[in-house]
Amino acid sequence: MSLPPERMQQFEAMRESARSIFLQALNEASISRGFSRHLECERGVLRICEDLYNLHSYSSVLVVSLGKAGHTMVEALSQQVGESLEGIIATSVEPASQVRGFRYFRGGHPTPNAESIAAANSMLRAVEAQAASSLVIFLLSGGGSSIVEKPIDDEIPLDDLIATYRALVYSGAPIAEINTVRKHLSAVKGGRLAQAAFPAQQVSLLVSDVPDSTPDALASGPTLPDSTTVEDCYRVAEKYDLLPQLPQSTRELFERHALEETPKSDDPAFTRARWWTVLSNQTAIDEASIVAERAGFIVNVDNGCDDWDYQKAAEYLLQRLRELRQQCSPVCLISGGEVTVKVTGGGGVGGRNQQFALACARKIAGENITVLSAGTDGVDGNSPAAGAIVDGSTFERAQNMGLDLLKSLEKFDAYPLFQAIGDAIETGPTGNNLRDLRILLAY
Repeated sequence: MSLPPERMQQFEAMRESARSIFLQALNEASISRGFSRHLECERGVLRICEDLYNLHSYSSVLVVSLGKAGHTMVEALSQQVGESLEGIIATSVEPASQVRGFRYFRGGHPTPNAESIAAANSMLRAVEAQAASSLVIFLLSGGGSSIVEKPIDDEIPLDDLIATYRALVYSGAPIAEINTVRKHLSAVKGGRLAQAAFPAQQVSLLVSDVPDSTPDALASGPTLPDSTTVEDCYRVAEKYDLLPQLPQSTRELFERHALEETPKSDDPAFTRARWWTVLSNQTAIDEASIVAERAGFIVNVDNGCDDWDYQKAAEYLLQRLRELRQQCSPVCLISGGEVTVKVTGGGGVGGRNQQFALACARKIAGENITVLSAGTDGVDGNSPAAGAIVDGSTFERAQNMGLDLLKSLEKFDAYPLFQAIGDAIETGPTGNNLRDLRILLAY
C-alpha cells in the first residue's frame, strides 16, 4: 500500500531537518572556528591552549601538517600567526590554492601511494635537521595513517604495503586495532616521528577522528607515546585471521615475531613535547545537539555503539529511539563515532555510513523515523558521498524506481541507490575529519 501524499510531505520535512542539523553542525565544528577558540598570537607569542611559545626565541620554527585536514589546519594556523611559517603539508585532497612557504604532498587514502612515501621521507629529513633550539609544530588529522607512510623495513615494497592496508581495512577491525598494526609496521607512526625530531621542542595539535580516550590512535600517533605493543599486534592478527591475507614481506614479520616496539611515554623524545586536542568528535556532537535543540527537538546523546558492527548498531540505536519517542516528542538521538563493516565479495560503491543507513531503512519502513549517517570529512568509503539519509518512505520510494534495497545492502553497493532517490549527502571533501555523526529523528 502506497503512503499518502501528506505522509510523504512529512517525511520530506524530516529529511530536511536532519540534513540541516548535520550541515550546521559541520559548519560550527570547522577547523577555522576550532583554531580561533584555542589559539591566538600577539607580538610573536603564540598561545596554544594553556601554553605560550615565543616564536622569536627559537632558531627555527617548522610546521609539519598531515591528514585529510592537512591544508585546512595550516590555513587556520596562518590566520593566527601570519604568513611567516614554513614547512610540509601532506593531504589527500588537492587544495584550490597553496599556503606560501609550504611543500605539498598528495598522499593516498585509504591506502598509501608513492606520494605518501615521499611525504614521510621529506618529513623525517626535515625534523631530523632541527636543533634543540628549534620548535616543531605538528598538526595531525584523520587519514594521516595512509597519507604519510614509510615501512619500518625497506624490503617492504609499496604494493605490499597497499595490500597490507587493504587487508586491515576489509578485516572488520575497528580503527584503533587497525592503527595498532600500522604503527608497528611504520618508520613514522607510533611516536617515531617525534623520536626523529628530538631534541627540538615539539607541540602537536590534534583534529581528532579517534575516540577521546586514545589520542595516540589519531593518524597512528606519529608524535605521541604509543599505548599499544607488539603483543597487541599479534593478538589483532590472530583475532581477524590476518596472516593469510597479508603479502609475504609483512606476513613474515608476524611469523618471526620480528616487529619492533614503538617509543613509550618514558622515551626522551617526549621530554619537551606537548599535545592538545583542538577538535574532536565530541565537538561535532555538541554542535549538532545545539542545532537540534534550537529546531525544537528533545535531544539525547548515545555513543554506546562506537566501533560496533553496523547491523548491531542499527538495531541498538533504533531501539533507543523508539524508547525515547514513548517518553517525549519530537526526539533527536545523536550518536558519534564509527561503525564497522566487514566487506565480503569485493563490494560495490558505498561506505560504512551508507551501509548503516541502508540497514536502518529496511527496519523503519512506514514509521515516522528519519536516520542520517555521514562522515564529517565529506567522504564515505569509495563513494563521492559523505553519507546518506533514510526514513519510513525510503523502502517504498526505492521500490517505485525499480531499485532493490536488500540487494544493494547485500552487495555493499549503497551509493547508486541513494544517488538515484536523491538521498545521498554530498558535501565534497570538507578539509575536516571528526569521525561520523548519526542523527535519528522521530515524532
